[in-house]
Amino acid sequence: MIFDKLKKLDIVFDSPEVDCPPVFSSGDVVSGRVILDLFGEIRLNSLKLHAEGFAKVHWTESRSAGSSTAYTQNYSDEVEYLNRREVLLQADNGEVTVLPEGRHEFPFSFQLPEETLVTSFEGKHGSIRYWVKVKLHRPRATVKKLKKEFTVIEPIDINTPALLAPQAGTKDKMARAWYRNFGQVSVTAKIDRKGYTPGEVIPVFAEFDNSTSRTVVPKAYIIQTQTFIARGTMKQKRAVVSTLSGDVVGAECRETWHGRAIKIPPVGPSVLHCRIIKVEYMLKVCVDVPGTSKLYLELPLVIGTIPLHPFGSRTSSVSSQYSLNLEWLRMAIPEQPEPPPDYSSVVTEEEAEQRNNAASPQPAEDLSGILERPLMAFVQEFRFRPPPVYCEIDPNPQPINMRPRCMTC
Repeated sequence: MIFDKLKKLDIVFDSPEVDCPPVFSSGDVVSGRVILDLFGEIRLNSLKLHAEGFAKVHWTESRSAGSSTAYTQNYSDEVEYLNRREVLLQADNGEVTVLPEGRHEFPFSFQLPEETLVTSFEGKHGSIRYWVKVKLHRPRATVKKLKKEFTVIEPIDINTPALLAPQAGTKDKMARAWYRNFGQVSVTAKIDRKGYTPGEVIPVFAEFDNSTSRTVVPKAYIIQTQTFIARGTMKQKRAVVSTLSGDVVGAECRETWHGRAIKIPPVGPSVLHCRIIKVEYMLKVCVDVPGTSKLYLELPLVIGTIPLHPFGSRTSSVSSQYSLNLEWLRMAIPEQPEPPPDYSSVVTEEEAEQRNNAASPQPAEDLSGILERPLMAFVQEFRFRPPPVYCEIDPNPQPINMRPRCMTC
């Protein structure tokens, strides 16, 4: 049987490092070999290669059209980023080609589009994938197919003015419960810049003014938002990826954070330029007032791929970026003292009510889906330069005479 003669069909990408899958970007050349290992002589019509790249979204929602009538609404869309075909083996006159027993290698090479591609991504309701597929056509036999994915990461250089700009804000709120006022709570927060890379520590500078008669608890969270868009409708998934808890602030007291550290785990970079999928991050500084709704302040974040450089921006060449920063990919996921809380625990009651009243309610979800199928485990935990040394100790401790005290003292 002809099936018995085909021992192995495989696709191997050329990689500068042994046992390490390559990473590509727009304009790069993707090369490799299609390997045929045969038990015996076989006859072939053709061997063809097809390279594709798509962003796809899909989800369903149940609709009610009366007391007893219900139906399911499907939402889907896709964007094509790559479509290349190449014939690796085929006789000019259409005749059959005979391959002898043994190992045969067929090299391939194609260039990715010069226009900016979108970083590979796997989410709950969609994905951005790139792959190479080969088809082996033989006389009087079914077509043998094989598909192998490869990773694309578009560079996000945080050494740009927009991403180096400090982010700051202030918010206040009157704490109320059952028509009773407990006083006002205010929060002011600042971070040094908008852009960071995985593994970095964000120093949070904040002041919490508790003018209420109750104790409050300040906290900070890094939140990832995945947005999927189809037919004018959005579906979102939010999750907490990192958390920081502060000390209790007593009634009529004030607390100051002089650069409290919150660490960015090995998450994927921001996806900002896809029409149907977006991945965004924010730092949410929150004050939890017992018995009433939370006060929160949101500062936008962009998770990039090119780390902060003390001497200015590096070249945008992805090959040079990865040649300088490949060591980061070999890092293991750092252990966390405790898992992040559910997203539902960090939203305000007003926000939760708005989401419940929305046309497409989004259930609160935890971190379990964010790293379900990362970019090769986020390319083996991102190969960028090792993150700075991190410890739980406040890097800017307050002098004894500067520690917060009650305003009534």
